[in-house]
Amino acid sequence: MIDKLQAVEDKFLELESLISDPSVLADMPRWQRFNREHAGLEPIVAAYREYKAVCKAIEDSRAMLDEGIEEDDFRHMVEEELAEQRSRKEQLDNELPVLLLPRDPNDDKNVIVEIRGGVGGEEAALFAGDLFRMYSRYAEAQGWRVSILDSNPTEIGGFKEISFAVEGNGAYSKLKYESGTHRVQRVPVTESGGRIHTSAVTVAVLPEADEVDVDIKAEELRIDTYRAGGAGGQYVNKTESAIRITHLPTGIVVQCQDEKSQLKNKEKAMRVLRARVLEQAQQQQADAIAADRKSQVGSGDRSERIRTYNFPQGRVTDHRIGLTLHKLDFVLNGQLDELLNGLITADQAERLKKVQ
Repeated sequence: MIDKLQAVEDKFLELESLISDPSVLADMPRWQRFNREHAGLEPIVAAYREYKAVCKAIEDSRAMLDEGIEEDDFRHMVEEELAEQRSRKEQLDNELPVLLLPRDPNDDKNVIVEIRGGVGGEEAALFAGDLFRMYSRYAEAQGWRVSILDSNPTEIGGFKEISFAVEGNGAYSKLKYESGTHRVQRVPVTESGGRIHTSAVTVAVLPEADEVDVDIKAEELRIDTYRAGGAGGQYVNKTESAIRITHLPTGIVVQCQDEKSQLKNKEKAMRVLRARVLEQAQQQQADAIAADRKSQVGSGDRSERIRTYNFPQGRVTDHRIGLTLHKLDFVLNGQLDELLNGLITADQAERLKKVQ
């Protein structure tokens, strides 16, 4: 492990030199690539440097005690410091292997989240709206920016489907665990008999693709315009501002009608299209090495039931890690840290098993 950590520090120093090189500074895309890589290595290098400092401090404390310290108070102080240093070293011994795990190259990307009501009709659409508000509040607490890309609202305040972008540092690294089927158990507002219904909503979290990530040629696209429907006002419905784009090689279809401007709708639709094309390519690559990556946590399978929100009992259960929280109101208010931290820890443990 020490050899790997030293190699990382050497690479970090090399990148540090490159990003201050005038010839690299003149080539902005190259500088940005080196700068991102440098920033990604910084937490590992900081922990490794602390590890080396702690090991040196332990060595110095041992040497002082071995030489013999006559003054009781001073010896006691050195012994306490040595105990603290050993405790910190033990923590770092556990943290460093996790830091050395290969990073998901998408972790620093912004995301596109797609929520669709499934089984349950109007009740599923209402819960899709609840999940959208949950993620929006979580994003706000993280200092991230949320912008709706497309939506199909229902008359009673839900969404048959809604897609939105979340922009912010590390958005994908946390939200990627939300892909899958979310099940809700509650008495619908439309239910007069007070019976509990079970509905389902699917969530897809896609890393937003840069233009350099996917090569989409103009001739591969069929672009249709049409009049927007739904709650958009008379102006929206009178003009062909809505956009539907079909990517012919993959058959992926995206549409956007949220903006009055056809150009803005096209820009938003292209963001979603790039993300979906990238997701499909990455999924095909993952399928090819499925034996290597099969793990329940963070598999991203939309058909997998990942979580249940039970309103009568006020609980949320994440089925992948067997975690139940009796904090439904807090979770739906965007307080997702306890759930997401549990998923991140479980994912790291699963990956550590594979490299040990």
